[in-house]
Amino acid sequence: MRTIIIILLLTFGISAQAQTKKNKNAKYAIEVNGNCDQCKKRIEKAAYAVAGVKSASWNIETHQLDLIVNEEKTTITDVKKALAKAGHDTDEAKATDEDYNNLHHCCQYPRK
Repeated sequence: MRTIIIILLLTFGISAQAQTKKNKNAKYAIEVNGNCDQCKKRIEKAAYAVAGVKSASWNIETHQLDLIVNEEKTTITDVKKALAKAGHDTDEAKATDEDYNNLHHCCQYPRK
């Protein structure tokens, strides 16, 4: 009986450990509002400023930001907050009016 309990405890311990493992190369694609090359530079710079972001590439036409992040160091929510702080809205994080108004006039995209 004692052996069965030990085996069960080891099994649950190993499965719990496996569930908390984070991906070091997690890929995400998120929509980020912007208009031009100046926006592209600002969006990518804001993403790279977050520790754990390995790759960031924003497409002007699709407004899609492709990311590779180390989930042991950051979350996608942290990246979205950094983008909002730079003045660019995402689905979860909206830029403050002050941050948005600090964008160059050509970068001020229509807000929802």
